[in-house]
Amino acid sequence: MSRTVPTTGPWDVDRDVHCLEDVERAAREALPADVWDFVSGGSGGEVTLAANRAALRRIALVPRVLRDVAHCDPQTSLFGVPQAMPVAVAPLAYHKLVHPEGELAGARAAKAAGVPFTASTLSSCTIEEITGIGGTVWFQLYWLRDRKKTFELIERAEAAGCAALMPTVDVPWMGRRLRDVRNRFTLPPGVEAANLTWGSGSEAHRAPTSGSAVASHTGSAFTPSLTWSDIEELRRRTRLPIILKGVLAPQDARRAVDVGADGIVVSNHGGRQLDGAVAGVDVLAEVATEVGGACRVLLDSGIRSGTDVLRALALGADGVLVGRPVLWGLAAAGERGVGRVLDLLAEELRDALGLAGCDGVKAAREIRTLTRAG
Repeated sequence: MSRTVPTTGPWDVDRDVHCLEDVERAAREALPADVWDFVSGGSGGEVTLAANRAALRRIALVPRVLRDVAHCDPQTSLFGVPQAMPVAVAPLAYHKLVHPEGELAGARAAKAAGVPFTASTLSSCTIEEITGIGGTVWFQLYWLRDRKKTFELIERAEAAGCAALMPTVDVPWMGRRLRDVRNRFTLPPGVEAANLTWGSGSEAHRAPTSGSAVASHTGSAFTPSLTWSDIEELRRRTRLPIILKGVLAPQDARRAVDVGADGIVVSNHGGRQLDGAVAGVDVLAEVATEVGGACRVLLDSGIRSGTDVLRALALGADGVLVGRPVLWGLAAAGERGVGRVLDLLAEELRDALGLAGCDGVKAAREIRTLTRAG
């Protein structure tokens, strides 16, 4: 199977793309089947993957009327930094799988859109290259078995000018992603975890006799022993905002506040970890109530429209992370494709705000929601 990725998509992103589903179709046409499976698949029977979208669709909004919405402003501020809308690019591994410019194209698009870009530990470009673009960059941290290397990554992120650290706390090891297992998925030449400069990425390039080479690599690199004491130590070591990604239980959200987290991401890792885990949006209101404004609350896993962003805000979130659609845009048309994804979300969010009777993010937090049966 060819692993060649096109440098530009076959679609005209302005003429042919009107919603994120259009971007998804374009990306599927552009990518080799095994790469598409790696990007789009979930763990196990993909029950949680499907539940994320189903749960968001069940959230009905109760709009207000006779309010002045001539000027709908989606601007907000997260962790002390103003941004154009309550959206950030989620951490995603190995962008060069879908486009040769990798994370650099996405970081440029995020900068132009005025939103943060989250660089993954498993980025295929280095932290320094990504922050060199000049936008707001958060650094997502996987805790490594080698603690010294973990803290070296943190120091690099600080030195490079990252605006926040985002430890992912729901991956003691990679979930069993059956599409990758069946494909015996390996990274192609030229795609590697660029931040892991000590050569541990080679395992991800060796064709396995069974299973996923990427899962084998992360299993050997990540520690399954991450605990709250490690987050406490991180808090002592850095002045950067700490955002814990992968929180679903309200009691864990409260503990995150207690150990000094500045934010949490309510997330089931896009349905890629525990299959059968609750959809994030189903516990979002409970988590937001539990922390009571003591830290920022973000939602990811399944956001596909500006209306989804409004749903999250109405349920108590301060913002959302958008993941797979960014890779779809990158695969379809590089930087222009990612820019189109973010532009669509901005357009749809302004439309949803106005039609709900909201002139901005603060008013969106006051919109009532109902949950449909099903």
